[in-house]
Amino acid sequence: MRPGLTIGEFATLTRLSVRTLRRYHQAGLLVPARVDPHTGYRYYAAEQIPSAQVIQRLRELDVPLAGIGAVLATDDPAERGALVEEHLGRVEEALDRARATVLSLRRLLSPERSGPSPSLRTIGARSVAAVSGEVDRGESLAWYASAMAELDAAYPREERTGAPGGRYANELFTAGRGLMTVYRPVRTPRAHGRVEVLGLPAAELAVVVHHGPHDDIDVTYGRLGAWVAGHALAVDGPVHESYPVGPADTGDAARWRTEIGWPVFRITGR
Repeated sequence: MRPGLTIGEFATLTRLSVRTLRRYHQAGLLVPARVDPHTGYRYYAAEQIPSAQVIQRLRELDVPLAGIGAVLATDDPAERGALVEEHLGRVEEALDRARATVLSLRRLLSPERSGPSPSLRTIGARSVAAVSGEVDRGESLAWYASAMAELDAAYPREERTGAPGGRYANELFTAGRGLMTVYRPVRTPRAHGRVEVLGLPAAELAVVVHHGPHDDIDVTYGRLGAWVAGHALAVDGPVHESYPVGPADTGDAARWRTEIGWPVFRITGR
């Protein structure tokens, strides 16, 4: 009776190299059906071909060997699917970061695509409905979505008088944690739950408009910073953002408009 498929035959059928099969064996991922105790030759069963192919697909997604071992160790289809989905989520996040990096590099290497120049704008004092909190930068997007959802629930569209906005402490960027405030201008601000009535002081802002998705908004921030420095201005206070057109208004990210403003004052003697 034939002992099984030789490692060479199994490699041909699975399109995996002999070296790779040996590495999978050493890692305990794909143990041969039989190893000859005298010669050390490895023999595989035909039923192991699907497992080999699963391992290879997971490796193509850069799943670490330990993660593959966890997938193969369970016979529960739901648990196995959940483990794979968890890694696929990480792969998609990495792809999103790569796309954002490519977009930023294209803008940095093509200054003519930078958009309108920054300008100075004076805004008056006003009262708004706001939610504030100390937030880790890595959690800022989720916190923003939660706070804005609470504001939207408290103030239906007919009560809103302008675009939503936010103020973000410099420490959020420099130290990774800082005060975030998101707000909506409304007819009659009132406190409710986390929502508070916040008085925004008058300020002179250096303002620039970012067009499109936020993947490369750091480039726009950098352009604003260069303009501020070039006009002998200094930053005085938290970053302001306003969202005239955002994800809540349209699913077409190319139409989004984000106004970025830095409170500034002129440096004397320059």
